[in-house]
Amino acid sequence: MENSYEFLSLVLDSITEHIVAIDETGDIQFVNKSWLAFGNKNACLIGENWSGVNYITECEKASALGDEFASHAVTGILSVIHKRKNSFYLEYPCHSPDEKRWFMMRVSPFRTHGRNYFVISHQNITERKLAEEEVEKLASLDGLTQIANRRAFDDFLKEEWLRCFRLKKTICLAILDLDHFKLLNDDYGHQYGDQCLIKVAELLKEFTKRPSDICARYGGEEFVLVWGNLSIEQASRLLQKLLKKIQDLKISNKNSPVNQYLTASIGLAVMLPNIENDEFLLTNNADKMLYKAKRAGRNRFES
Repeated sequence: MENSYEFLSLVLDSITEHIVAIDETGDIQFVNKSWLAFGNKNACLIGENWSGVNYITECEKASALGDEFASHAVTGILSVIHKRKNSFYLEYPCHSPDEKRWFMMRVSPFRTHGRNYFVISHQNITERKLAEEEVEKLASLDGLTQIANRRAFDDFLKEEWLRCFRLKKTICLAILDLDHFKLLNDDYGHQYGDQCLIKVAELLKEFTKRPSDICARYGGEEFVLVWGNLSIEQASRLLQKLLKKIQDLKISNKNSPVNQYLTASIGLAVMLPNIENDEFLLTNNADKMLYKAKRAGRNRFES
């Protein structure tokens, strides 16, 4: 019984790890039920019939779209196939639109009937990664406002840019500057100014709820928001609402030439990532729009 194909298949199908076996060319010879279920749940176009699909080719396709982890996977698998390594291990993100996910990939060789084969397993390690992320988060927060700091923003923008590049989705970046904040500090003191920054940061959290969103303190009285897979029309509606909510905070700024209450100016840039542009161009465009908003009278956004 223990040596029967049915028995061994049932054992593999009961495992929660996603398992695939390939030959020396990369052609898939076997997948377990967890592999099939994950593919179906995530709208994989291959469906139920994985036999003959080349695993390495699929990874190379993802690599060509800018997925650096797919590139590492190809290199690692080939190193085991060509016996440069006995095994290969890789941790990689696989986020969905609704949740963050990470997986651990292992590649191990085996031999049967005079041929070499390779088993590749993918284990969900999201729970551990989220715990590690919480620890890292403490080092990535702005000490005053408790939202992301500049370093965390830079890292997030780079990752989100690559994700939107792979998925051919737009990415939006808004840079927000509090109008005449120096006057507010001069009139009411720095402690009042700090409380103002904290209140604005809390407000920004309401506008960044998805895994593809972030709000961060950019420096001084400047903040940034990133929205992945959002159109310029959707982003514009959010910014209109944000400007009103900032005024509704009723934070006094009596000597501001714009309004007796605190206001903000915002520059918005939206791009579809491709090989001819990058996240630095997106930031530069948003910065230009911010200064356009200031020149136009402040308490507004330009895109």
